[in-house]
Amino acid sequence: MLTGTEIAAQGLVLAGLAAFAAGAVNALAGGGTLITFPTLLATGIPPVAANVTNTVSLCPGFLGGTLAQREDLKGQQRRILVLFPAGIAGGIAGGALLIFVSAGTFRAIVPFLILLAALLLAVQDRVRDWIQGRLAGAGTGDDGTRRAVIPLGLAAVYGGYFGAGLSVILLSVLGLVISDSITRLNALKQCLAFSSNLAAAVFFLFSGLVVWPVAAVMAAASLAGGTAGGRFAGRVGPQALRWTVVCIGIAVAIVLLLRT
Repeated sequence: MLTGTEIAAQGLVLAGLAAFAAGAVNALAGGGTLITFPTLLATGIPPVAANVTNTVSLCPGFLGGTLAQREDLKGQQRRILVLFPAGIAGGIAGGALLIFVSAGTFRAIVPFLILLAALLLAVQDRVRDWIQGRLAGAGTGDDGTRRAVIPLGLAAVYGGYFGAGLSVILLSVLGLVISDSITRLNALKQCLAFSSNLAAAVFFLFSGLVVWPVAAVMAAASLAGGTAGGRFAGRVGPQALRWTVVCIGIAVAIVLLLRT
């Protein structure tokens, strides 16, 4: 494990800048992990420790996103009570997989996980359009909530294990089984993504793999980036930003595949 001094010498500032950019990107388009995770690898942090540190450091951003959409969560208390535990259980299971499965296995599949995340981000608008079309004219009944427990829990396992692209998966699951407006489902998705990330982050606190100097800088920077991104949300084209992140993700995946 690298020490705080070594990380500072190798790129603590770079990690902070990446976290600031990720916070802004998440506020504008999504996909911030495709920026922070490769940056942590570039600083010399091993893949598993980089993923653990990334999860812990970005947790405040998920909380901020949930609080920002709390108005759209009103009236969804029952859904949260039913689905939040599934998100927590899945997040812990995914975190356990990351810690207890060999680091070599994670290193081998990381390029494919990054590529999957980039592709999910690329089809995000299509997923949203599909859900909007399916829910056109639907009421706000929540009779499909219990059917979402198992698929949502499985998605949360992925969230705890790696997490990039989780929002697209969760929104797809919710849109498939619950009839409600896209705005309310998006808020619910944010809350459930927070549950998975929080559970994994708490689990990782005791893993001994968190690079704390980096995590502290990134947490503050991502919060600042998210705030800045929210202020410029109406001035920056999310499409261009999204495709930039997608291209970065694909390029990183190719480089890691070649190294492997």
